[in-house]
Parts: sequence; structure tokens; C-alpha cells
Amino acid sequence: MKVKILSFFKNLSVTRKVMLGIITLLVFGYMFCLPRQLFHVPYSTVVTDRNEELLGARIASDGQWRFPPRKTTPEKIKQCLITFEDKHFHHHWGVNPLSIGRAIYQNTKHKRIISGGSTLTMQTIRLSRNESRTFGEKIIEMIWATRLEFRASKEEILSMYVSHAPFGGNVVGLDAAAWRYFGHSAEELSWAESAMLAVLPNAPAMIHLSKGRKMLLSKRNRLLKQLLEEKIIDSSTYELAVTEPLPDEPHPLPQIAPHLVSHFYKERNGQYTRSTIDRGIQTHIEDLAERWSNEFNRSDIRNLAILVIDIPANQVIAYCGNVHFDRKQSGNQVDVIQAPRSTGSILKPFLYYAMLQEGSLLPDMLLPDIPININGFTPQNFSLQYEGAVPASEALARSLNIPAVMMLQRYGVPKFHNFLQQTGFKTITRPSSHYGLSLILGGAEATLWDVTNAYAQMGRALVPDLTPRLTKEKEAKITEAKDEDEEEKEEKEEKKTARHTYIWDKGAVWQTFNALKEVNRPEEIDWKSIPSMQAIAWKTGTSYGFRDAWAVGVTPRYAIGVWVGNATGEGKPGLVGAQTAGPVLFDIFNYLPASSWFERPTGVFVDAEVCRQSGHLKGRFCEETDTVLILPAGLRTDACPYHHLITLAADEKHRVYENCANTEPVFQKSWFTLPPVWEWYYKQHHPEYRPLPPFKAGCGEDTFQPMQFIYPPINAHIRLPKQLDGSKGFLTVELAHIDPNATVFWHLDDTYLMQTQDFHKISLQPTSGKHSLTAVDGEGNTVSTTFFIE
Repeated sequence: MKVKILSFFKNLSVTRKVMLGIITLLVFGYMFCLPRQLFHVPYSTVVTDRNEELLGARIASDGQWRFPPRKTTPEKIKQCLITFEDKHFHHHWGVNPLSIGRAIYQNTKHKRIISGGSTLTMQTIRLSRNESRTFGEKIIEMIWATRLEFRASKEEILSMYVSHAPFGGNVVGLDAAAWRYFGHSAEELSWAESAMLAVLPNAPAMIHLSKGRKMLLSKRNRLLKQLLEEKIIDSSTYELAVTEPLPDEPHPLPQIAPHLVSHFYKERNGQYTRSTIDRGIQTHIEDLAERWSNEFNRSDIRNLAILVIDIPANQVIAYCGNVHFDRKQSGNQVDVIQAPRSTGSILKPFLYYAMLQEGSLLPDMLLPDIPININGFTPQNFSLQYEGAVPASEALARSLNIPAVMMLQRYGVPKFHNFLQQTGFKTITRPSSHYGLSLILGGAEATLWDVTNAYAQMGRALVPDLTPRLTKEKEAKITEAKDEDEEEKEEKEEKKTARHTYIWDKGAVWQTFNALKEVNRPEEIDWKSIPSMQAIAWKTGTSYGFRDAWAVGVTPRYAIGVWVGNATGEGKPGLVGAQTAGPVLFDIFNYLPASSWFERPTGVFVDAEVCRQSGHLKGRFCEETDTVLILPAGLRTDACPYHHLITLAADEKHRVYENCANTEPVFQKSWFTLPPVWEWYYKQHHPEYRPLPPFKAGCGEDTFQPMQFIYPPINAHIRLPKQLDGSKGFLTVELAHIDPNATVFWHLDDTYLMQTQDFHKISLQPTSGKHSLTAVDGEGNTVSTTFFIE
């Protein structure tokens, strides 16, 4: 075969070889004349909701409203375009010889161009090339048009045309024109609207809504008449269509979820994005946000953000990044959902969960709530009060700061820091040492997106149908679908950073949510008094300086996050999570469909006897116990350390040492005893608490330490304040004693100072350096502490 081909070429004359070469070049040139991508123009960024209803758009970089290309053309506009522009569209191969011949005849006869003879395919090529209309350019259009017919289907060609045709002013493409002129999508166009748009590209500069309206109306109605004559529409449809008025002026595009649209403008510029947003819920949430914002404005609180996640679907259904997007002031254009803000108390449930899951905490275990000073860090509760000891679940529900700090100190800052990073807090990037114990009180910054997603992940762990998919928990989706390249890039990023791979312990989540369900602090709104309110696991938070107010709530159906404040970071006295973000949260839950409470997970708990008073596992001397469900890891916690067996005299007013047991009737009894400082505050809130009775004179000495320093703690580093006149200030020392009638003698560095009764508090003015403070009571009991004055 190869020999025959070579022989054929040898027998050809030079002229024929040249002709064959030219033909071959022409064939190859024709085959590859059409660029792979016809249009190289910027597109508008377009965002729709889950049902493809337009939320908003951003203009293309060249100042044109040009939506991303369509893949199909609505039937009405298709019929109108073909009838008006190219009746033989479905029957030619890009060029219609009859139309070209007619155009040449008419233009020659009238000695001016009155007809172009271009098919829709040729017009598509002209739009893509955007060159001057010359005879040579027309030839190129004809060649490219026939080539395009081989590459693309008629539907694809028509879609290219309607996506790039000019519709007057800076409106390009069918979708932009439908929204700008009629305020709805191209799929909803009427026959009159479709006819008007079909005639516009024919002379977009000459016909406009503000000029040439008579010509536009005449051309539209003439096209409608053609549709009637060709039986594409019936007479009643025609009569209704011709009575429709032309639009008076262009419509503004929708401005729904504007901060989300701006987010996609940065992340997916020039692309069409179908989001997971529910347009109906979104508009209601925006109205609700505006109402609350108007209320908060009275206190000069100007910004508010809301995020709503559908837990079963793992989709964001409402995204309100801020209020009053159209006002370019007061930080209204800042997307607070994506902005790092001080967390306040909003991370406390994650620490409670982590300690339950690890087995270092039981739900109602007593935690200290006393004044503390840890290397100069002196946290206080929001109420500025102390209760001595509080059950862990109550401390969480009431958002007490000191128990939370003590929990974090026990759990470990590095471990909790790592846990937060594993669960998707992307802005907590500094070393754990940078945050220290303040991490649990707002020392770190997080976004409303990450916070709400983390709570949603916890909720998803308790939804039975979703548990098999929890091997790799991801943050909620905000788009319905992504390109393959984007999905692959996201997978690589997740493998690289090892984020969102945390597997939630269902039992620990359920116990955490049970504690959060009981949130009802005195300063909180009393949600239990609202008849329609469903059970919600919720938490509020307030950052230092009243700069950020948070509220997050979770049900089996939704996770909702709310932030209130000033995007500028300006604090306001009334900016408290419970008083601002909390009411907004419940307003949203009242609007959304209610759901029942989470079902208790099965097969994850074990029965355990727990001391009723301390919340610890039953100790040797615990008499009042309850059988409760705990995680198996909780069996590793300590038994109750607060119940002791003591020997009492018959009147129960004195303890008796064993040496005196033979001289008078005695009996043994279990007694609940807290450390002295705990007891000092605890008994002020618990009148039922009974301190240990003193020993009977001559019948023993106390083995329990009856005294404890409230302040300063051991090895504290203290800087004395200055008085108003500039002189050195004082250090106030305080001590707790279990005997309210005890006398205490004070010594500083072996020098006697004074004695106190009833209230054991003194003021000192020590010099710089290390000091030793000792207190001795009337029974000879001694307690000492060391501190440093800087």
C-alpha cells in the first residue's frame, strides 16, 4: 500500500502536486480555523439559591452585565429569535445561500445596506470576533460559521448567541436582559417579553427603553403577528401579548444575601454559582435582622450577622453577613460571618465535651468557683460573684468563667488548642502558649462560620441517619456543586492540613447538649416561659470590653449562629450575648419549623453510682447516691473526695477524738466537707451546708485544714497599684476559716502584724521582693503562703 501511494505521487505532475498541496492546506486550515474557545470576554458573577432563583450578581470587569453562558435556550425566546432572525436555522449549515443572495440583491438595488443575510450562526461568529463589518470579515464569518456547525449542535449555537447578544446599553446576553428589563429569569419570560428581547439585538443602539419606544413596540408586535400567522401562538395568546406594555426602565438586580454574593465575587469571579441558600428563608432572616438592627441602633450597636445551617442536609440555607449592605458606612459591607472576632465564652461547650469524652469529668462533678490568680491571670465571673463550688453542667449552663478556667488548666491548653484546630477553627493559628488559659474566655478569635459549623457537626453526630457518614466530618456546604478541579483541590488541601477529620463522640455530645438545653441564667432571657419554644441546646458569649455578642443554638434540624456588635471593634456597655444575640436566636428558631429533642444514643453509656452532692463517683462514705448514665471513660475519674467519716458526740455539736470515746457516748457519721475557701463562698449560697463541728476541748485536734488563703495564692507575682497622689498602694490579703468565731493572728516574714475576728482581711504595704505570710488561729492551726512583690 505504501509503495502504491509513493508511486501515485511520482506520477503526478508538478502543477497537480502544487494543487493537491494547496487543497490539503485548505482542508487543514478549514479544520483548524475555528478557535477552541470562541468567546474571550469577562462575565458577571452570578449567584442563585438552591432552586436557581437569582440572589444577586456583580457586574463584569469590562462594565457589562454579561451573565455566564447558558447551555440551553427557553422555548419562547428560541421561537421568537428563529422567526425574526433566521427562519431556516435548523436546515442550513451555517450559511443560507438564499439569504445571502437576497441581501446582495436588496443592498445593490437600494445602494445601501438594508439586509445582512447573516444566519444566527454567522451572527454568533461575528459576536465572538467583534471585528469591523467588511466584505472580508463577512467571508471569514461564513467559513467559521460552517465550521461551527460541524463542532456544535444547533442548541449549543443558539445558546452561544443568546448568551452574548447585545440588548442595549451595557446589557449583554439573554439572562442579564431578562432580569434588567423584566425583573425575573429568562425561563419566566412571556411571549410579549420574549418578542421584545428577540428584536433588540437587531439594532440595540437604535432601540432603547428610553428612546425609540414606538419603533421597539412596532417591531415587537410585528413579530408577534408573524408568530400568530405561523401558528406558533394562538389568537388569544396574541391578543394578550400585544396589550402588554413595554417596561418603563431597567430593574435593579436582586440584592439578596449580598455579602455571600460578594464572597463568591472574590472566590469565583465571573462564574455562575448555585448556592444552597433557601431564598424564602433568606429573605425572612434578612427582614428579621433589619428589625433587630433598628432596635440595636438605639444603643449605637450597628452590625449583625446570622448563619443558618440545615443539619441533616449539611447545607447553609441562610447567610446574612451583615445588615444594610447598601449603606457604605459603619462597617455594613464587612462580611462578619467570615471575619475573625473574639470568641468570649462561645468555646466553653467544646471544653466540657472534650473532658467528658476523655474521662476527666463527669457531667455534675463539683468545680471550684473561687477567686484565683494564676501567674497574674485573675479571671472573674460576669456577675463578679463566687459560689465556692458548682456542678460542671451548671457552670456550663450559667457560663461561669472561673470553673471554665480551672477545667482548662486541668485539661491542658495545648491539648484543647489542638482539639479546636482539629474541629475546624481555622483562625486559631498561633501557638497554644500565645493564648494560655484565656483561650477559654475569648483570648482567641474565630469566625461565625467556623463556630456555627462546629456546633452543627456536634448536632450531626446525634442524627441517626447521618452517623455512618461521620468518618470524615466536613463543614456545611454553601454551593450545590463544584467543578471537578475544585473538588480535587479541596481534597488535597484537607489531606495537607488534616482539617475536619474529627469524629465526634455521640455520648459526650448528647451530655453536652443536655447541659446547654438547661441554659437559663438570671440575666438570660427566660426561654422556658415562651409557650411555643422548642428544646434547644444554646450558648451565648460576650467578649472582653463588650465588643462581640454571640449566640449559637442547635436542634436536630438546624444550627444557628448569631453575632451582634460593631464591625469597627467598638465596645458598648449593653453589648451582651444574652441581651442582644440571644433574643435574635430565639426569634429565628420561632420562625423555622420546630423539631423534637435529640434521641439519646444507645450502646454508649454505662450505669454508675454517683454521689448526689459532689457529682463524683460514689466514695466509701457517700450515703446519698444516684444511678446515672455516664461514658465508660468516666469510670476512671476519682471517687468522691468530700465525704469523710467523723466521730461525733451525742449532741452532734462537737467532734470527738478516739481517746475520748470511752468517756461519753459517741457515734460515727459521714460528713460532706469542702476545702475552706470553697466552703467560705459555698455556704453563702447553700444554707443547708453544715461546716464541720469543732473538736470537743481536750478530745483531739483537727486533721482537716480549717483555714485557707483566698488571696494571694502561693507564689503569686503581684504589682502594687498606685494611689491617686502617686504613692504606693496596698495589698489586700484575705483568708477563709471554717469557724466563724475563730481568731486569726497574722505574721509577715516572721514579724507579728495583728489579729482578726469574723472577717479575716488585712491590708499590707510590703517592699519589693519575696515575702512569706503566715496565719495562726486560736487552736494553733497554721497556714502559710509565699508571694512576690514586683
